[in-house]
Amino acid sequence: MATDLNADYAQAGFGNRLGWGKRPALLIIDFVKAYLEKDCPLYAGVEKTRDAAEVLLQAARAAGIPVIHTNVVYTPGGVDGGVFFRKVKALSCFERDKHPQWAAFAEGLEPLPHEPVITKQYASAFFGTSLASTLASSGIDTLLIAGLSTSGCVRASALDACQHGFVPLVVRDAVGDRDTRVHEANLFDLNAKYADVIGLDEALTHLGR
Repeated sequence: MATDLNADYAQAGFGNRLGWGKRPALLIIDFVKAYLEKDCPLYAGVEKTRDAAEVLLQAARAAGIPVIHTNVVYTPGGVDGGVFFRKVKALSCFERDKHPQWAAFAEGLEPLPHEPVITKQYASAFFGTSLASTLASSGIDTLLIAGLSTSGCVRASALDACQHGFVPLVVRDAVGDRDTRVHEANLFDLNAKYADVIGLDEALTHLGR
């Protein structure tokens, strides 16, 4: 069934390879402890994803490419989260100062002082933020994407990267979701329409050059 699906999409013209540009940056989306702490409603069992993201982050730093992190912060009550905050009750975990232990960046993925942190209230790292301007002013043409979750903020950010003219490279091993079925379905669709989904090995090899 999977082979037939791949063949059907390919013959229809989906899934063309975008490839690497000349100046990549790494975007790590919302990799905070909320997704790793079992007492948090957002726990997603993404420990292996965290490990892969840390390897990718270290490689990006060694290669000297820009690294940008995102997190989510709401004012108490979530008025700045609008409909999204109303739809997903678990987002209350990110009300300012309510659960600092969950809002903290995951171990090994903490931003360095010179690495920008984009604070957002919605799924896409681009929506209502300075991300596109930050990338454009640095001459970035390619965006490596890691983080959480594949079906939510990763997908929305990859789509907006495409729509802003940046090549999105979603690193399969370094993005995660609370359910593998949802994870795989979204990776398939992203690779078909909006991004290149690549393995960690490819990313590390390219950065090593």
